[in-house]
Order: sequence, then C-alpha cells, then structure tokens
Amino acid sequence: MPVMERIQAEVGGHPIVLFMKGTPQFPMCGFSSRAVQALRDAGAEQPYTINVLEEPEIRANLPRFSNWPTFPQLFIQGELIGGCDITLELHESGELQRIVSEALSQ
Repeated sequence: MPVMERIQAEVGGHPIVLFMKGTPQFPMCGFSSRAVQALRDAGAEQPYTINVLEEPEIRANLPRFSNWPTFPQLFIQGELIGGCDITLELHESGELQRIVSEALSQ
C-alpha cells in the first residue's frame, strides 16, 4: 500500500491516532511524552500510536499529508488536532477531555 494511503487508513481507522517519536511506554522525546500524558489525562488510556522513528516512509511523508512540519501529530476522528503545544493547550482548557470522550464514545 502506498504510504499516503496507509497514513489515510491509519488516521481514518482509529478514533485517536498519535504519530510520535517512540512508544507511549518509552517516548523518545519530551514533546511526545507530554502529548501521551495529556491524552491519558483526558481519558485516552491507550491511544493508538505510530512510532515515526521505526517508520521512515511515514516520518518523511506525514508532514506533506497533514501540512504540519513537526512531531508528534495528533489526529482525532480523522482530523489533525496539531502537535504537542496545541494538545497541551486543549488539555489545560479541558477541551481535550471533551474531544477524546466524544471520539471514544462513537
């Protein structure tokens, strides 16, 4: 499957997808770690994640797919939410918990 189609399938196939460096158990950067923690705090105990360090084709093409240059990248309900800073802002405002709850209830 071509990489852009695979990215679309991953984003469309799961309510919450986090493209990150490392895994939730062993994040390989502070931004990814903070995004995972914000998702857990918001009720996504085990978000679906893709380790971009182990997926070089995804790492190279995801910024083109999303028009977002950095990692991590959070998608909820197939829509790009953003990176770590936006995820943390949404978490602090309580909005992330609402979005996560809605996504997991569908």
